Amino acid sequence: MPNGITIRHAKPADVESFRALRLEALKNHPDAFGQAYADAAAKENEYWLNRLNINEVEDALFFAEKDSQLIGMTGIHRSMAVKAKHAAMIWGVYVKPEWRGNHISESLIQSCVEWAKTQGVVIVKLAVVTGNLSALRCYEKCGFKTYGTEPKAIFYDDVYYDEYLMALNT
Repeated sequence: MPNGITIRHAKPADVESFRALRLEALKNHPDAFGQAYADAAAKENEYWLNRLNINEVEDALFFAEKDSQLIGMTGIHRSMAVKAKHAAMIWGVYVKPEWRGNHISESLIQSCVEWAKTQGVVIVKLAVVTGNLSALRCYEKCGFKTYGTEPKAIFYDDVYYDEYLMALNT
């Protein structure tokens, strides 16, 4: 990863930058995310602040930052149900196009995995559109293995997209 890039936890002061980064991800890659750009863009500031109001036992949100600018992000959510709190799900992985190829996604994913370990999570899962080969390679480099396929997981622009379901034992 290039010098000067840091991976850090989100904070409430990130609200404007977080909103802009998330909307960029949804707009540029509508087939890769379950949330629709138009729905997210219509959300009030309170929604974005709530996304940053993290309960450190259930969630973590990480940003990649260079020169005080957010250039990447991902989150992880852990169920608090008694029978499911051993597992967590990574969501929203995105790195700005000009920063791709610098292993930033791998560092963001590793931050999620490390957080999961500190919470006693024993398995981390994620889903990736089957045609997103660069993301698939990244997750495989991070140790994730495909355990199934969810057919027609996303419907966008009259096209269905399948997702690979992947997991990593911590």
